Amino acid sequence: MTTQPTPAPRTGRPAPAETTPDLLYSDTEDDLRAAVRSLLTDRADLPATLARAESGDPYDPELWTSLTAGIGAAGLLVPEKLGGQGASHREAAVVLEELGRAVTPAPYLTSSVVATETLLGCDGESTESTDVAGLLTALASGHRTAVLALPLTTAPDARLPFTDSAGHPEAAATTVSAVADAVRADVLLVPRADGLYAVETAAPGVTVEPLTPLDLTRPLATVTVAAGSGVRIADAATGESAVRRGLLAGAGLLASEQLGLAEWCLEETVRHTRERHQFNRPVGSFQALKHRMAQLWLEVVSARAAARNAADALATGDPGAPLAVAVAQAYCGRVAVHAAEECVQLHGGIGMTWEHPAHLYLKRAKSDESALGSPGRHRERLADLADLPGPG
Repeated sequence: MTTQPTPAPRTGRPAPAETTPDLLYSDTEDDLRAAVRSLLTDRADLPATLARAESGDPYDPELWTSLTAGIGAAGLLVPEKLGGQGASHREAAVVLEELGRAVTPAPYLTSSVVATETLLGCDGESTESTDVAGLLTALASGHRTAVLALPLTTAPDARLPFTDSAGHPEAAATTVSAVADAVRADVLLVPRADGLYAVETAAPGVTVEPLTPLDLTRPLATVTVAAGSGVRIADAATGESAVRRGLLAGAGLLASEQLGLAEWCLEETVRHTRERHQFNRPVGSFQALKHRMAQLWLEVVSARAAARNAADALATGDPGAPLAVAVAQAYCGRVAVHAAEECVQLHGGIGMTWEHPAHLYLKRAKSDESALGSPGRHRERLADLADLPGPG
């Protein structure tokens, strides 16, 4: 194992012009994975997850407390001086891999990654920003959660409200649909034409109306925030830069969640085809099925390389991070959906039942495929970044 470089954003040192990505897992990351997997095995088994999803409230507050306050996962990206772990995107990626493997309903991606990175972009590492620093400390401890008030499908290079003053006059309320995990959030980060605002969900004039999502483990809601609500934590220019930073980190680490999901689907499919017999033989020994699972294995291995490269680029402050993120999202979303589809199909009739968890993985994979930009959107971005013009 190689020693991980100190992340440039934490030290203030500029990133080297050329870096060799480290795709291996460190001993620290392996230990973190073991701790998170053990917790999820004990507290978030799939039957319990399915039962909570059916109830309409998929979150387990005790599990979130154990994950955040117990393991300290919520503060991985937060500097130590603000109560966090001062770690990097590599460690956060490991947590998301495990959350993806267990299709766990938790606001980790939205709060501990996207919202946290957005706040860090608002000079959050400086204790002079009292509002931002205090919120980051609360997020790191797991006592509070925050979400960015943008649709889940918003890509890192999408048009943002900061430049749309005509569509967001100061006298009008802000209404945003399909905001992920808003029903669980304590604070909304609301982009407006004049800057970024932190708004308490319990404040007057704020409504969060749940929607019926495809993925029952990641609730969506329509958020309405009255004009004048909240505290401005960044001006328009800083706010836009911070939001793009949060969306880029979210898209890059979403690939790790998709990787974990695809790995579980492959492993569960191989296990089932070993145990399921036809004509006195395991169905997994049939050549046609072996070819399908071998192809899926190759895709999952490639997805791991893409996801790890994105996490490493974000962790080291590599200038090529947007390119690495675009590659990961252009590839990993499709792999996760394919793995979930194969899991359903190769389980035969049982794969189509509600009691088997395969449908949870397929719905999460389809939801993740459109989250933070579709694969097509990221392919277009990749072509722009790599200067690869399309056909005339």
